[in-house]
Amino acid sequence: MSSEDPQSGPLPGVRQITDARTLRALAHPVRIALIEELIHGGALTATELGERIGETPTTCSFHLRQLARYGFVEEAGGGQGRSRPWRLTSIGWSFSPGSDPAAELASEAAFRIFRERQLGRYETWRRTRGAYAQQWRDASADDGYLFYLTAEELAQLHDELSEVLMRWFRFEGRVDDPARRPADAVPVEALVLTYPIDSHAAAAPGPAAAPLAADPPAPPEPAAEDD
Repeated sequence: MSSEDPQSGPLPGVRQITDARTLRALAHPVRIALIEELIHGGALTATELGERIGETPTTCSFHLRQLARYGFVEEAGGGQGRSRPWRLTSIGWSFSPGSDPAAELASEAAFRIFRERQLGRYETWRRTRGAYAQQWRDASADDGYLFYLTAEELAQLHDELSEVLMRWFRFEGRVDDPARRPADAVPVEALVLTYPIDSHAAAAPGPAAAPLAADPPAPPEPAAEDD
């Protein structure tokens, strides 16, 4: 679970990330793919992860070590080299860059990768929904709503929706422990996007802010090495 919610406090079990270096370390497609597979499969080795995401074990091993360096994953114990299983250190993340321009840019980069992958899965569902059993087609939802709200009311709507969704997110500990998932349970993704669509009415008072300067290019990562 990834969210961009600077207003809310940290949720239990959800890591709040505020600094630019940690956010930049997350903003990599392979690393986010690894995180998603660890959510679905529990503790996995670099070799197992490579088979799942279509990367070599060497590449996965390198990126796992980088994720571990910034506290996203840890060794689960047992095995050696690429046979070592890895697991997540938290069940979700909240990006809270505050007023730091560098952290804001890094947060946007990481968030964009998460959302592009999620929206890609949504498009795949739309294309292939006919292959699913009728009960899954009936149970899925694709709704859109329009409200006229103040900023305070929009925040209240978000809080109420989050309360319901978090209850299901934590239901029976299924996200944390794959063994708790029923045999007929599948991953179900829910995206809740709330946003104003009238930029003039929602504009901040005062002069327009200057655009943020882009981060300088990061130095190239060292070549992946055998573990």
